[in-house]
Amino acid sequence: MSQPLLVLASSSPRRLDLLRQVGIEPDRIIVPEIDETIGKGELPHRHAERLAAEKARAVAERLDAPGPDALDPDALAYVLAADTVVACGRRILPKVTDEATAAWCLELLSGRRHRVHGGIAVVTPQGRLVARVVTTQVRFKRLAPGETAAYLASGEWQGKAGGYAIQGRAAAFIPWINGSYANVVGLPLVETLGLLEGLGWRRRP
Repeated sequence: MSQPLLVLASSSPRRLDLLRQVGIEPDRIIVPEIDETIGKGELPHRHAERLAAEKARAVAERLDAPGPDALDPDALAYVLAADTVVACGRRILPKVTDEATAAWCLELLSGRRHRVHGGIAVVTPQGRLVARVVTTQVRFKRLAPGETAAYLASGEWQGKAGGYAIQGRAAAFIPWINGSYANVVGLPLVETLGLLEGLGWRRRP
């Protein structure tokens, strides 16, 4: 039997780039289709974990069902999914799609610490689902009005959780983090590889 495939359940180019950075090329990439609505009273870390698990499960089910994503009869796969949640206290910041929301996020983050919760989930070839959360603390400096205006004009906030990308221009706003930098970008690499390898996945030689 051939070595199991690695399927990335994600639409994020940042997660793919992070995996490639450590020499991992997924065999397939499938965009999960789930409802990402925040549950009533759901805490940020629980939201990240639940969405990662639901993404992994949704794609694993598509691999097993008839259709264009179905695996070959003799193929097995590990499915990897992730979700990134930026939170101030219990408040979950949105994935920003408009400038007004981006400005609101930057104002909220300015001069204070917040947490980035990275949910990661794996479905094994045997159908076992394992999920966990990695949390990184991030501190923003106090932003001057001109800094905020320039960042908004850059458009870099588009589609980003919390309205910023630490790997981009927002790096100039962040003097301190505690925890995984890759987690803030979109995928905690050390923990993700540890989870995969602990479940039996191995790199191809």
